[in-house]
Amino acid sequence: MSENESLEPHRSFAEYAQNKGVRQRGHHNDNYLVAPTEEVAASLGLEPGTKVMLRRRNPAALPVVPRTWPDEPEILRSLRGRLAYVPECLATLGEFAVHTYVEGVPLSAVSSDGRLLDDGLLRAVAGLLAEMTAVRRRDLPELPASWPRDGASRSFLRTLAVLTDQQVRRPNWPAFGGLFATLGVPEQALSGFAERVPVMAARPFGLLHTDLHRDNLILRDSPSTTPLICVDWELASYGDPLHDLATHLVRMRYPAQQWDDVKEAWARAVADTRPQAANGLETDLLHYLDFERAQSVYPDVIRAAQSLGPDSEPGGLKKATEAVQAALELARRPLRLGRVARAAEISKALRRWEASQPGREGRAPYSVGAVPWKPDDDVHRWSGYPLEAVSLALSAEGAAGAEQVFKGTGHLNTVVRAGRDGETVVVRRRLDGGNRRERGFLDEHRVLQALESVRPRVRAPEVLARGTSGGDDRFVIHSYVGPVGGTHPPEHPVDGLSLREADDLVDQLCALTDVPTEGLGPDVAHGDFYQWLSGRLIDMVADLPRESLRRAAVLGLPNANRLRELLTHTFVAPRKRVLLHGDLNPWNLIRNETRDSLTIIDWEMAMVGDPLYDLVRHLHLTPHGPQTRERMFRRWYGKLDSQYTKGWEEDWRFYRWMEIVRSAYIDLDRLLTGESLDTPNVRRAVDSYSLTLSGATASLGLRTRHLDHPYFALDLPGGDLIGADG
Repeated sequence: MSENESLEPHRSFAEYAQNKGVRQRGHHNDNYLVAPTEEVAASLGLEPGTKVMLRRRNPAALPVVPRTWPDEPEILRSLRGRLAYVPECLATLGEFAVHTYVEGVPLSAVSSDGRLLDDGLLRAVAGLLAEMTAVRRRDLPELPASWPRDGASRSFLRTLAVLTDQQVRRPNWPAFGGLFATLGVPEQALSGFAERVPVMAARPFGLLHTDLHRDNLILRDSPSTTPLICVDWELASYGDPLHDLATHLVRMRYPAQQWDDVKEAWARAVADTRPQAANGLETDLLHYLDFERAQSVYPDVIRAAQSLGPDSEPGGLKKATEAVQAALELARRPLRLGRVARAAEISKALRRWEASQPGREGRAPYSVGAVPWKPDDDVHRWSGYPLEAVSLALSAEGAAGAEQVFKGTGHLNTVVRAGRDGETVVVRRRLDGGNRRERGFLDEHRVLQALESVRPRVRAPEVLARGTSGGDDRFVIHSYVGPVGGTHPPEHPVDGLSLREADDLVDQLCALTDVPTEGLGPDVAHGDFYQWLSGRLIDMVADLPRESLRRAAVLGLPNANRLRELLTHTFVAPRKRVLLHGDLNPWNLIRNETRDSLTIIDWEMAMVGDPLYDLVRHLHLTPHGPQTRERMFRRWYGKLDSQYTKGWEEDWRFYRWMEIVRSAYIDLDRLLTGESLDTPNVRRAVDSYSLTLSGATASLGLRTRHLDHPYFALDLPGGDLIGADG
């Protein structure tokens, strides 16, 4: 008989199992429970009627978990005779593996997630984990060449983070990177976690299951045999036993009051097999728990997004939103994320992503009508932008890659190439909720429309369209400013302006004096602009959360009433009010390729007020040497009429001090709440908070307090940033 003839019954059996077997779908595999034919049973050494489990990797499943070894049958063969509670792989039939079937019920059937596990089962589970620690490297399949040496716990945890980035995050980034960026999970989140892994105690390595939850523990029917069997070994690994304990604690969903019991049972069990496995248990387990929560954000978000569509269950969007929000909350601290998006933001992001997917409701990506929307007729009357181009841009928005998504403090900006004739445009949406302390006063689209009168002396985006998609998700589409085609991000003068750029920015500020301000909205600067601006700062401080005010007091910053006493005694010379940008930080300036001119974006903080303020705030937010600052002031007052500049030599310092004080409160609040920490301008500001604080207290004539106060160091999302400077 030829080899092909001998394999034929097995091929037929695989087809038979798919048609007649009981299908059990998991996250990663398709399982078929079936009794083989007599011929196949004999070839497998089984009694007729004996059930087996056929397993194969689900071909449609995305890579959402890291794998040490690609072949589960090879893992099971290496464990045969070494562990009594592991299924046996009887044969492989192409993409299928034939496993012995374990008679019994999953632990989840008798003890669901969140329920206490009785003491006997708890000891049994701890015993299984302890026995694994005795399996040595030489008994297992070959490990990758870069695998850390035995006992190098820190290297092992860093390896886990790197593998997760390589095997999970990167393969899924083209399809889901834009969604993650919208949710505030940056591309470098896992690599940053790996860099921050601290020194840990040495522990002997052993076999790890890494996915031991209630569905993967089978209660045997016969009490005389091993009471529990571990199934699903495809994610097994070799390394620090604390990793297995951490994944088990999280995925078993023990109630909080049982965690200490689990740890104690595990420590007692490993004392009989590998006593040193419990070295540093109380401190180092926390690092592995952090990793488990950090890496889970990727499969949880991906699965939630994939659950949406025409066939999703009622309430599917709400359920997916809750799953994503929970995952972000858990990953926030270990991945150093900013504020977790609110439910409304997450729901809208998921809805936009789902709407852009090909094949959903029979539509193609980037197709007209894929995303229903309602236009703002007032904008379209004067912009003339084609409605079809808006539909294409909105459809492309949800499918945009992470490199096309730019999240600011107030808006989410997505660069897409789907406008007229394939031009590049920016879809801009205001972020929901949040605790943004600095608020705008004018409608940005009206400001940009008013700037038409001074183009090209002032370079700014054009408003092309505005409307609402998805019911209540407002958007505006701007012309794109940056490299042609949007193939790479625009460049910002984050380290300061060149001399030509400095001259160009001053010239644009001077040109703003010619912009008509009638019709932009109410004149927000009644009377003295400095007094009005001081009042807005005082109101902002008064509205800070109680915790932010408590921390501010510890650091020596005054409350709102005391701040009013310190600020409002100052008066500046009256200067003619003009349109101001209001937030000229480097990330709101885009440089051209020759570095001789700038385009000003993000006019959401525009206001009408003292022209000196725009220049001073820019100099506060952007690093400049004294020569450049002097050059900009000299050019500014040299080009403008005295009605715009009189008294500036004395008054500019008052605005500068006010901005330092403002930053001291705002940056502290951001450190406490995590608000906007994923945006580059905020990250840089909080990195230097110790300097900001000392400058603010000095400008107010108050005593500076040290940042190492124990009260201040408690539970800050960016607390490590302060420590570096303080």
